[in-house]
Formats: sequence, C-alpha cells, structure tokens
Amino acid sequence: MKTILALDQGTTSSRAIIFDRQSGIRAVAQQEFTQIYPKPGWVEHDPNEIWKTQLKVAKAAVRKAGLKPQDIAAIGITNQRETTVAWNRETGEPIGPAIVWQDRRTAPFCDELRSQGLAPLIQKKTGLVLDAYFSGTKMRWILQHVKGARRLAREGKLAFGTVDSWLLWHLSGGVHHLTDVTNASRTLLMDLRKGKWDKDLLDLFGIPPQTLPEIRSSSEIYFETSLLGGSIPVAGLAGDQQAALFGQACGSPGMVKNTYGTGCFMLMHTGNKPKVSKNNLLSTVAWKIGKETEYALEGSVFIAGAVTQWLRDGLGIIGKSSDIEPLARQVEDNGGVYLVPAFAGLGAPHWDPYARGTIVGLTRGTQAGHIARAALEGIAYQVVDIVRAMEKDAGVPVKELRVDGGASLNGLLMQFQSDLMGVPVLRPKVAETTALGAAYLAGLAVGYWKSRHEISRQWQIDSRFKPGMKPAQVRRLMTGWGKALDRSRQWEDSAS
Repeated sequence: MKTILALDQGTTSSRAIIFDRQSGIRAVAQQEFTQIYPKPGWVEHDPNEIWKTQLKVAKAAVRKAGLKPQDIAAIGITNQRETTVAWNRETGEPIGPAIVWQDRRTAPFCDELRSQGLAPLIQKKTGLVLDAYFSGTKMRWILQHVKGARRLAREGKLAFGTVDSWLLWHLSGGVHHLTDVTNASRTLLMDLRKGKWDKDLLDLFGIPPQTLPEIRSSSEIYFETSLLGGSIPVAGLAGDQQAALFGQACGSPGMVKNTYGTGCFMLMHTGNKPKVSKNNLLSTVAWKIGKETEYALEGSVFIAGAVTQWLRDGLGIIGKSSDIEPLARQVEDNGGVYLVPAFAGLGAPHWDPYARGTIVGLTRGTQAGHIARAALEGIAYQVVDIVRAMEKDAGVPVKELRVDGGASLNGLLMQFQSDLMGVPVLRPKVAETTALGAAYLAGLAVGYWKSRHEISRQWQIDSRFKPGMKPAQVRRLMTGWGKALDRSRQWEDSAS
C-alpha cells in the first residue's frame, strides 16, 4: 500500500510522519535542534541544522516503516512560519542565522512605520497587524546588518525565504526557489487578495523582488526529489497553522481550531473572501487548491507550550514536559498565582512587543504546583482573549473548539480551556493534525485521496471536554488574569 510522507519542520524540532490512506500513522521520527538566544528578545536557528535534521528524520521514518521510495506517493511539507532564512544561490550556504518568528529585534522599525501612519495601509494590503513577528522586517534587517547581503542581492545571488523555501531549495537540489500562498501571506509583502508580491510593500521594506521565491498553490506537484533514494513528488505545502486547519477538517466558514505548540494559534475559516479584523486579529490565506483561495482569521499566542520548556530547562521544577500536569494537580487551584508567559512580548489581540513574562500573586504558601498550574492556565487565558476578539470580528459565537498540538494532550489544560470558554473542546483521534494537513494537501495533488469530502469523513473525536465551571468563578479568574496582564504590559523601554 502506498503512503504519504509529511515533513513537519517546527520551531524546536524537525519531524517526519508517514500516513496511510485511512490517516493512520505508520512511522514517526523526530529530532530537536538548537535554540539560539544571542541577546534578550533575539531568537535564532542554524539553517543548516534545520535542513540536516529534517533530512535525517525523513530517512529514519521511511526506514522505520520498512518502506522503499516507490511506496511513497508524495511528500507534503509544513513548517514554522515567518522564520526567515537568507542564502547564497550559488553556494546554497546561508549568509547568517535564521531569524525566528519569535524574534523581536525589528520592533523599533515597526514603531517607526507606525509613527509614519503606515500601519493601516499595510493591514489593508496584507491583512496583517504591523509587528516584528512577520518576515518582511526580518529580511530588511538582514540586508542592513549582515555583511555582503546587499552586494549578493545586487548580483542576483541572494535568496530570501521562509523555512518552506529553504527545504524546497534543498529537496530540489538548488533548482527551485518556491513558496506557497499561505507562507507568502505571512511576510508583510504579499497582497492578500491578489496572492502576489506587492511592489509598494517591497519598496517600503527595501526588498529586491529577485530575492523572493515564486508563489504557488498549496496543493500541486512542485517537482520530484530523489534525496530519499528514488523519485518522489513533492506536492503539498502549507504553513503549520493552515495545515492544522486543513488536517482538522475545518473547511466551512465558522469552524475553528487551536494548535497548542510552542505558541498557540487559533484559526477560523472565513470562506472565499478575506475578512478584515477590527479587533487586532490577522486575516490570512487558509490555503489555495486549484484556482480557489480560501481565507481565515487568526490569533497568535507567542508562548504556549514553550512555557513548559521554561519550567523544565529554566527553572528546573520538572524533569520532562509531561511532568507539568501531575505537578499542577498537586494543588486544588492556582492559589491566586497568575503567570503571563510574555517571554517574547504579547501576540494577538494585544500586540505588545515590549511586554515581558510576569508571575504575580506569590505568597509564602506558594508551591511549585501553583506555578505549574498558573503556567498552564496562562496558556488558556491567552486563548480566551483571542476567542472573544474572533467572535466580535466574525459576528458569531464559537460553538466548539477543535484542538491539536502537544499541549492538547494535557487533560487538565483542555478541561480548564473548556471551562473558561463555556463550549466543548474536541480533541481528534489523530493529534498530529499539522503533519496530517500537509499529507492531505500532497495526497490530493497526486490523487491519493480523491476529494476533500473523502478527507473530512476521516476526522474522528478522541476526547470531548465539556464546560463545568460556574460563570461567577470564570469571571473571577478572568478578572485576575486581566490584572496580571496589565502588569506585564510595556515592561521594556521601547527605546532600548
């Protein structure tokens, strides 16, 4: 039986997952890679390490499943978005570290553009809030600060890309410089309605058009790769959150999913026209299949599962990530403790790059369990902030939340999320919906799955969490969260 190989290149690890026709997982391989923090607010990756780990796990997954290249019908790719790589087209070597989506070094430039009154124009064209999160400001920074970058650009030798483009470049042996419309829509450089690079925005950010990849759809045969020992079509591509929306079968307007990964990312399908947010959310491309482009509203939380890593690696109060739930269950409630995980500023709907992580409400009676519980609850509060903004933009209440990602396996967090929102939280049987979405997009392109209807029938519930908390308690908790949030805001001096 043929299978689909999904390459899931995330913020902290590279993974490869092999799916069968029933969406069953045949094999998984994963490898973490180095996180680099050269200065406060700066986050970097080694592009070569990203590629090497991704290729290594792809080969390992094929080997684990006992497959040959001819057993793989297609490869789908999903990736951490906004992380920016620049490389020399002639040598294939990066000219510096990748600047990660969490990186805040370009916040002062965003302030400059905002002071010039350009934020509304940028949002109108791109659907995005002006923020250091997105790739365009990172590309500009590289041109200004990396030695030789401008010269290479003038000579036509510089390639800019998000991580998907970097992987495609290598998979094609340096022949193809491509991206898809979902990733391009996260750069601040693409016209959301036209699906093309916008000349005015390129001029504003000082990005030479010849450095950028060609924009393609999310489901088509881009080329065939021979790096796994045989010729395999690379046929699906989407940024991680759009891939998860597709993998969760959220193909109708009003359907919502939230991914609990390094960050938290909630998307609501809005149909075949972009909906401009009035509540500080993002309007983005959901996917493009054939000639049809579909759109979504998105809210992004910068730090979610990463707070668990911080408890493990920074504070050392847990030995492994899965220890957080039993530690949090050692206490009945948060004991008045709130943790705002604004380690990289605040994302939607607050958009404060100068906020910083805060723990408030500590007393002599505070235990490690209270901090663990507050860390988990801090994830859920941030999600509620986005839900309320999304409901205002859409004009309809969220009726249910489909969830995925590593932290969605935390039962305490999912129950608390349902309690705060007052709606059911649904976790599917296949939790790897990001990789699954990439597999679906690739499979559609090569006829492995015949239709989106066939795919949507495969979605099944594993766990349903129902709200059980009294409204008065929810209001009390949300009030405490609001007070904690206020204390984290504008912590850093914008001039620094």
